Amino acid sequence: MLSSVRIDQFLWYVRIFKTRSLATIQCKKGLVKVNNVSVKPSFKVSPTDRIKIRKNPCWHTFQVLDFPSSRVSAKMVGLYYHILNSHDDQQIMKSIKIIQSPLRQKGAGRPTKKDRRKIDLIIEN
Repeated sequence: MLSSVRIDQFLWYVRIFKTRSLATIQCKKGLVKVNNVSVKPSFKVSPTDRIKIRKNPCWHTFQVLDFPSSRVSAKMVGLYYHILNSHDDQQIMKSIKIIQSPLRQKGAGRPTKKDRRKIDLIIEN
């Protein structure tokens, strides 16, 4: 059993990011924190560490339980981390989906910069 794993590898192993390079980029941007400290991609994660990841407008929080030896199937990821998001964060994520749907017709493309600012204002309040 492994005692520690690089953060970018772990995030890729447990399917939080599609590729390891995406995980590395997010770490370099400062959007990945371990125990509330921004980390580099080479940071070693150990069991019981708390990982916070900024995806879209919300921070997702996970607690490391164990390390896989390689990338695991989607059914197996629950063995390696536990989601710690609060009920408020989950409500924000649901409300974003609801907010975005009336602003844009289906198939109309991505939100414009103006639409994004409106969404961010609603989320912050």
